[in-house]
Amino acid sequence: MTSDQQQNQRPRRISRRHFLWATGGAAAAGTAAIWWTNLRVPPWDEPVFVAKADRYDGDLGRIMTGAMRELGLSESTVKGKRILLKPNLVDTGAGVVHVNAHPMVVRAAAEAFQRLGASEIVVAEGTGLIRDTPMVLDACGLADVLAEERIRFVDLNYDDVYLLPNAGGYTDLKTLAFPSVLRRFDWIVSLAKLKTHHWAGVTLAMKNMFGVMPGIVYGWPKNVLHYAGIDRSVLDINTTLRPHFAIVDGIVGMEGDGPINGSPKNAGVLVLGRNLPAVDATCARIMGVDPRKVSYLAAAQRRLGPIRESQIQQRGENIGPLRTDFLLHDYIAAQRGLRLGPPGG
Repeated sequence: MTSDQQQNQRPRRISRRHFLWATGGAAAAGTAAIWWTNLRVPPWDEPVFVAKADRYDGDLGRIMTGAMRELGLSESTVKGKRILLKPNLVDTGAGVVHVNAHPMVVRAAAEAFQRLGASEIVVAEGTGLIRDTPMVLDACGLADVLAEERIRFVDLNYDDVYLLPNAGGYTDLKTLAFPSVLRRFDWIVSLAKLKTHHWAGVTLAMKNMFGVMPGIVYGWPKNVLHYAGIDRSVLDINTTLRPHFAIVDGIVGMEGDGPINGSPKNAGVLVLGRNLPAVDATCARIMGVDPRKVSYLAAAQRRLGPIRESQIQQRGENIGPLRTDFLLHDYIAAQRGLRLGPPGG
């Protein structure tokens, strides 16, 4: 390989100004409505596993390993795979359990993938609200867990980047910049938190992927993506990157004015699956939210996965008795009208 070829293959560090010029700018997509009426929905059939888990000090690794096996994961499918776990880390969250994906859930996920033969596991995140990701890591207790388990952490906000064509086309962004470290891994796992959100309605596995987008390109709190439209950006990121697995920490979630200022809500569940819209739709129903009324989920069913109950194979616990309506505020536009009707209604 020539020196010129080697130079061309190196990840490029690009400035936000250059990125916005290259992509044609975010334009004024902003909060404009996404036009997806009369969608033709493919005949999806995706399994989702729901497990009861009401304590963070329980044997969560065993629960997750069993759930993964029920979903078709095994030594033959995971052995030798390099796994990147992307937890939801939003704020320092010192002493609270409803803001970030809990460190014990991250540990359990790593343990489960190790049991199934993964060759490498890395935890990676690029926090949106606070620029200092390691500070969040320390304050929420995850740094100690990773040190104990000897798991490496990567700050996605400051990694070199590579560009991919925007496969979604929901925003006006022509390309998307991703951290170069993502290319080293076979599976990207969204390790989300069960929460309401004041701009997106709910934040679950799909919205959690905002955190892979580097702050050195998109700003804080990922301003370029907010300007392009949160719902549209969620769809673009997930369509282009196609995460491989999702785990949602719903042992203690957040209701009300999430994703930071809400209140704790005990839901007592872990939700896992290989299809992120199916996982998110199941989580929404547990929260008493109609996934058909969440903009990015309604659109996701055309290209990414199912949200209809009839197209989701429910495994593990029956979600009916697990439903616990999360507080939604009418004064928050994104939460207005999301309430799921009564069972059988």
